[in-house]
Amino acid sequence: MGIEIFGIDLIDPEDFVELILRFSLNALIVFVIIRYLYASNSKRKDFYFSYFAISITVFLICFLLENVKLELGFALGLFAIFGIIRYRTDAIPIKEMTYLFVVIGVSVINALANKKVSYTELLFTNAVIVAGLWGLERILLLKQENSLRIQYKNIENIKRSNEALLMEDLKERTGIDIERFEINRVDFVKDTADITVYYYVNGNTNSKN
Repeated sequence: MGIEIFGIDLIDPEDFVELILRFSLNALIVFVIIRYLYASNSKRKDFYFSYFAISITVFLICFLLENVKLELGFALGLFAIFGIIRYRTDAIPIKEMTYLFVVIGVSVINALANKKVSYTELLFTNAVIVAGLWGLERILLLKQENSLRIQYKNIENIKRSNEALLMEDLKERTGIDIERFEINRVDFVKDTADITVYYYVNGNTNSKN
């Protein structure tokens, strides 16, 4: 009989080994997704911390609460909560939000897969997810588009007839290979325009593929 403290086992060797194995598998898969799939086509590192932290937390929550029989409802609840998250600083780009959903999904799968699911099936599921992401990133050549909001003072160039001049001036001033831009607001009192420029983080365009 194992040692108990207040009716709780000090350690359950079988469950503890399972926790270590599943956590290691989940950490490896998430690392591959973030480091070698997401990072391969995105130069942004500000989401690394969030992805890893959320993955670890979600996995441990799901794994430790598995015996409470909240499995499916709890998992769906997590997706619902994170699906409506809006950070108050900057809006999360669609691609980053998709990877966040994938990280949460992988963590939930690896934590809540019960004993009816073999490790071979679990490994296959993770491999399918990784392969699918790799295919989207590499085969379809999806690009990471970022945006930058600037205050533009050469107000004469905002005329539709000067669109080409405006594009060239924006590229020269920012040093960015801009793909497109949007004029959000024009202040004729201050002679300034609020413009959002869009560019690919890897510097490539569709014509170069």
